Amino acid sequence: MAGASLGVVEESLASPVFGTRHEVRHVLRILHVLATVEFKLKYSGSNLGYVWTVIKPLVLFSVMYEVFSHIVSLAGFPHFSVYLLVGVVLWLFFIDATNMAMPSIVLRGSLLRKLSFPRLVVPVSVTLTSVFSFAVNLIVVVLFVVGARLTPRLEWLLLIPLVVQLYVFIVAVGIILATMFVRFRDVGQVWELASQLLFYGCAVMYPMQFLPTWGQGLALLFPFTQIMQDVRVLLINPSSSFPTFTPYFFGAAGRLIPIAFTLLLLGYALHLFRREAPHFPELV
Repeated sequence: MAGASLGVVEESLASPVFGTRHEVRHVLRILHVLATVEFKLKYSGSNLGYVWTVIKPLVLFSVMYEVFSHIVSLAGFPHFSVYLLVGVVLWLFFIDATNMAMPSIVLRGSLLRKLSFPRLVVPVSVTLTSVFSFAVNLIVVVLFVVGARLTPRLEWLLLIPLVVQLYVFIVAVGIILATMFVRFRDVGQVWELASQLLFYGCAVMYPMQFLPTWGQGLALLFPFTQIMQDVRVLLINPSSSFPTFTPYFFGAAGRLIPIAFTLLLLGYALHLFRREAPHFPELV
């Protein structure tokens, strides 16, 4: 299956391209083929297959809920199940996408040496693979929201730009990791340690109110935390006291800080990738 899938990828990459419109369509086709093949290969040979996409977040959620629900209930925290599941699903989307993007260029070294195509397609296509899993997990979130009897509101439309911001941030981090991993394999070990520290520092599994005030402000400087908290606030109660980016921490323009950081990180990621891309074939 893997050989046949790679054959489809090579055929798609080798297709002739003429004109700007055809170039865009060609790149989009490459993205679609690579992302689809990667998603199929991810669970190739597994008995449960795509079911693992749902099992992993539910198992992680169940363990954390059992550990923290009793503590949180004493604090009168509303809808903690939805609050926790949102954090788990968003975190797994972020960490799965970046972990898959990091070795993506090295693993596709043969394609880089044999065929000419936009190199940036490789790490971006891998992040799209995680989008498929994320979409499936969103169904579980919807079921929990319905079970919690949360009333839909017009403000829920703001969830769309938040998810877009998260994906842009993921792409930026994934491109940087993939580019650096080509030269420095130790990046894998560093990111593993960093991601573990971020998991505990981003308040994924516990209410952010448990952090001291200065800790809340520091955590919210990280774009992922800001996005996660804003999603939680919009879903559960926009008038609640859940910490998010408000004038309380950084002034009226405080919310722009993580957004600006995301855009600057993407700009740096593209600059770094363009600088290093010509050397990829000889390094991988």
